[in-house]
Amino acid sequence: MRDSPHWQQDVLHEFSRAAPSYDAHARLQRAVAWRLAALCQRLPIRRGLWVDLGSGTGLLAEALEALHPGQRLTRLDGSQAMLTMQPAGSATLLWRLQDGLPPWQEPPRLLASSFCLHWLEQPDLQLVHWYRALAPGDWLAVALPVEGSFPQWHAAARVSGERCSAHTFPNPQDLVANLPVEAIQHNRCYRFSQQASSAVSLLRPMRQIGAGSSPCTPLGVGGWRRLERCWPDRNSNGQIRLTWLIQILLLRR
Repeated sequence: MRDSPHWQQDVLHEFSRAAPSYDAHARLQRAVAWRLAALCQRLPIRRGLWVDLGSGTGLLAEALEALHPGQRLTRLDGSQAMLTMQPAGSATLLWRLQDGLPPWQEPPRLLASSFCLHWLEQPDLQLVHWYRALAPGDWLAVALPVEGSFPQWHAAARVSGERCSAHTFPNPQDLVANLPVEAIQHNRCYRFSQQASSAVSLLRPMRQIGAGSSPCTPLGVGGWRRLERCWPDRNSNGQIRLTWLIQILLLRR
């Protein structure tokens, strides 16, 4: 295992490296961003300061702005390279979310985040911190992959005897355990699947968007071949499948 400070720096470095090509390969991230934005469209969110936490290239901010004409979002991220990919004129803020939230000059009416929280240490406590930063009546909207993702990868590792180097995702029940029950307006896990001809091809989009970081030492070529031979989910065309479990939470303070 890599030590925590270096691990966090590795994550930011990989996303910064991938910033120019992120949008071309982030199909799942775009789909989830629009799903989350569509759910937010039904909520009575007050106009004012809306923030996309861990915005990356701004997929969620873009979707929210498209569905809420006239409302602009502040795009906050720890990667300057990601922030430079935002549309001209966008409000941006360079900030490491591992250090908490910045001081706001006005209370945020919406804190939104997609595919970010699981990269932070103690995501359950970070979520509580985000929730408590809101004023009464304001909203937190979050989407992230959770435990239960990648069942095929984990099964292949067990059968082959190879170590599974996948990122460890938060438990969906643990994430909400310290939140007031009445705050939870929506809590659902959605399944998304991807297919490819090989394990390497299946996981390549993660590396292409900078999401291939893991605190574990990566497997070598031989390890991947042994994993692929034991992959349990293969269709009639020989393609293998990888399933994500994405939790979407809508919380009202």
